[in-house]
Amino acid sequence: MFIGFNVPLPEYEVLTPQTHLSFNVRSLNVQEEERLKGSLMTPTKITEHLNKCIYEAIVKKPEGITEFKHFLQKLTIKDRDSLLYGLYHITYEDIRNYDVKCSNCRKDFPVTVKASDTFNFNAYPDNDILLKRVKVDLPKTKGVTAWIKQPTLEDELTSIKSLSSRPGTTMDIITETLIIEKFEQDKENSTEPIIISERIDVIDAYRSLPAKDKRNIYEKYNEEFGKYGIELKMQTFCQHCGNEEVVSIDLVENFFRMVYTS
Repeated sequence: MFIGFNVPLPEYEVLTPQTHLSFNVRSLNVQEEERLKGSLMTPTKITEHLNKCIYEAIVKKPEGITEFKHFLQKLTIKDRDSLLYGLYHITYEDIRNYDVKCSNCRKDFPVTVKASDTFNFNAYPDNDILLKRVKVDLPKTKGVTAWIKQPTLEDELTSIKSLSSRPGTTMDIITETLIIEKFEQDKENSTEPIIISERIDVIDAYRSLPAKDKRNIYEKYNEEFGKYGIELKMQTFCQHCGNEEVVSIDLVENFFRMVYTS
């Protein structure tokens, strides 16, 4: 009866760019790949499966993370990108046959590159990102301000579970509005503003904004939070017309593509 090989799986140390935590992740094994393939990958389930897959592959955790709920509470969505990269790198190493559409001739062509050659890391310079809140005055919706933050994995999962079944509420709008903690609207003859903080109300308020206000919120988010994380970028040369450009890799899409084609 087979009781397992006495050989440890390869490991890779990962630093999270926003919360400055250190993890060691191990390679996925065949059984875990098969489990992912057999999972019901609806849009509302992908996030939950991804979080659990990463957590179960962690072999060394920082102090204070002893349960899955701590993992969700203490890490941001940008931090997960770094962990997913580590898991991808130690499991697959190469990004193989990644389809790129040329911006010049619009034809597709495949690219293969080492994952490590695409990796760029930009760490948040302070230690308080989970507590940080930034006020954004909306230029078009006078008297209204948005308060933005960096959402955690728990924020994301809670919103998806509670809102994804609501008619007309898409996954895109749920994830877009995670960065908004609340809106405040000036109230006539009062020093206390009207506060809009229930998630469904935040979504409805966001949908009513002029496009310029949305851009203003995201410009401020990228300045204060979004630019801190990882990017996967590679230089490509079109096989059809020779056009040279730098393209960004969708890590989540490529991770599941590799799982299903392995």
